[in-house]
Amino acid sequence: MQEYPIKRGLTKDLDIRIAAELKNIFELDPVKTAKGYTIRFGAIKKLEVTIGTDGKSIIVDTESDISSPDAVIIDSNRRFRKFLDAATGFSTKERVKRAKTPTP
Repeated sequence: MQEYPIKRGLTKDLDIRIAAELKNIFELDPVKTAKGYTIRFGAIKKLEVTIGTDGKSIIVDTESDISSPDAVIIDSNRRFRKFLDAATGFSTKERVKRAKTPTP
């Protein structure tokens, strides 16, 4: 389980935007749960996205199917990273930099 901060200005309608980005990037309708949304795609057995208690972050829980072919794993990972870019508003490089920077 990993928590990702959302770029300022993108927290409005976060719930709707998460569902739209999941549908757009993974090309299937996410299942609405009590906590958020979940999908199953390729080498991803479970991708569950919930909004953090502060409303300024998302919490992502994943389970992978490591027995999938390499091409499926690569495609699933590419789409997952693309989803994080779209949902958080931060690029992969920015997310790594923010994760390394200690918070005061």
